[in-house]
Amino acid sequence: VQLQASGGGLGQAGGSLRLSCAASGLAFSSYFMGWFRQAPGKEREFVAAIGGSGVRKYNENSVKGRFAISRDNAKNTAYLQMNSLRPEDTAVYYCAASRIRSIIMAVPTTPTDYDYWGQGTQVTVSS
Repeated sequence: VQLQASGGGLGQAGGSLRLSCAASGLAFSSYFMGWFRQAPGKEREFVAAIGGSGVRKYNENSVKGRFAISRDNAKNTAYLQMNSLRPEDTAVYYCAASRIRSIIMAVPTTPTDYDYWGQGTQVTVSS
């Protein structure tokens, strides 16, 4: 299994960036896809996740209303559209995949819920 995150870089406060996560080696639609981020000296933080059928969950405190997660099952790719960027969004962003184990499985929000991880992509937001 490989998860390849891309699209990070330098953004300006108030601007936008779009991250992509290309997955291979797994039955993509059978996995939740999640985005996490980790700033220097901080723990890895849940950002957003999306189920195979499109159910979504966001970190209510930090990104809801600004970020949008989506997926294209035909392309085995998940996306994170980041709008209204803030300097505090600066972090390494990781995509991850969690196998959907039951039809009633809740959207996973903790790192230990995820089976596979990408390598991370740096996002830096300047003020």
